[in-house]
Amino acid sequence: MSGHSKWSTIKHKKGAADAKRGKLFTKLSRSIMVAAKEGGADPATNLALQNAIEKARSYSMPKDNIERAIARGTGADADGSAFETVVYEGYGPEGVAVIVEALTDNRNRTASDVRHLFSKHGGNLGATGAVAWQFERRGIVLVAAEGVDEEELFLLAADAGADDVERDGSVFQVASAPEQLAAVREAIEAAGLTIESAELSMVPKVTVAIDDEKTAKQVVRLVEGLEDNDDVQDVYANFDIPESLLEAVAS
Repeated sequence: MSGHSKWSTIKHKKGAADAKRGKLFTKLSRSIMVAAKEGGADPATNLALQNAIEKARSYSMPKDNIERAIARGTGADADGSAFETVVYEGYGPEGVAVIVEALTDNRNRTASDVRHLFSKHGGNLGATGAVAWQFERRGIVLVAAEGVDEEELFLLAADAGADDVERDGSVFQVASAPEQLAAVREAIEAAGLTIESAELSMVPKVTVAIDDEKTAKQVVRLVEGLEDNDDVQDVYANFDIPESLLEAVAS
């Protein structure tokens, strides 16, 4: 599992309980609204909405909040209409590739903020296509590994459409094509297993190993700074930092 997948697990545990939960729910709602606005209110025929809902559920967002976001996105005064999706690509310290996905109602503001954050933390914003080739879109479900048999999990997940299961420390990473994410999650839930998170991710094809604490801190601060921006929905990076070091710098 890549270092960024380990970071996602740490971030998810922090995000489920920290003081920024209100901001997190606002971002999740915005994502649902835009997906519903663009593709309709039925998750069965709107993959983007289905995946936005899956992510919201993985952060324990209440069902009422999800339904309100869908209604606001598809209503006569659709709140999602003011936002557009923008993607930024750049490099962090040591050449770490970074992809930033945002929903914004002001491109100039968001671009300026993202550029500033890259520069502040030892990176630089690149052109479109600069790093995207280093990633592929995947559905990722992280499952708590305690008491779980890897072979049984693989068979269960494969029957639901997953194509890979990999263990890393305290979790299993179950990977699938994006359109199979909901089915894989539902099958794992039905088996009574504990899901840490379930969402679409940009998975790196190659990773950059970082063992130096100073550099690791720079990379994590860059990712944290980007994730904390109100317009930014998701940040993906191809760093590979040892779990013990990652937990130390994240704290």
